[in-house]
Amino acid sequence: MNPLDQITSWRTAGDRIVFTNGVFDLLHRGHVTYLAAARALGDRLVVGVNDDASVRRLGKGPERPINCAADRCAVLEALRAVDATIVFSEDTPLQLIEAIAPDVLVKGGDYDPDVTDPADPRYLVGREAVLGRGGEVVAIPLVAGHSTTAMIRRSRS
Repeated sequence: MNPLDQITSWRTAGDRIVFTNGVFDLLHRGHVTYLAAARALGDRLVVGVNDDASVRRLGKGPERPINCAADRCAVLEALRAVDATIVFSEDTPLQLIEAIAPDVLVKGGDYDPDVTDPADPRYLVGREAVLGRGGEVVAIPLVAGHSTTAMIRRSRS
């Protein structure tokens, strides 16, 4: 079943849909902790995954992504917390958020749900769409010392 149809089915059944997004290139403890906390906010967790070209546009570095989008989705879908993944190619997940219409939009603690200026790097893309439908926008604290960039740096030293 197409993921958007599956989400519609879950919503029809009364499930609370949580959405987050990211690159999820090299999965680490911070990711797993974050995804479990996101899933705890609802009945179903949908993860938007940046396609390979959008990862390169994000400026993550010339070697990124290390894993292709299909592989990153397969790893995420193996986690108990994740119910579905959807790859997106745009620079932001706004179109995907609007299509999914989640009940809860979640990002890491480096974002701030109260920031309303899209020029602020702490701004959560899609917040207005979710809040406008009566949904919630939540920032989950990051797990200190755990990031993909730090993992890559450590592996090279």
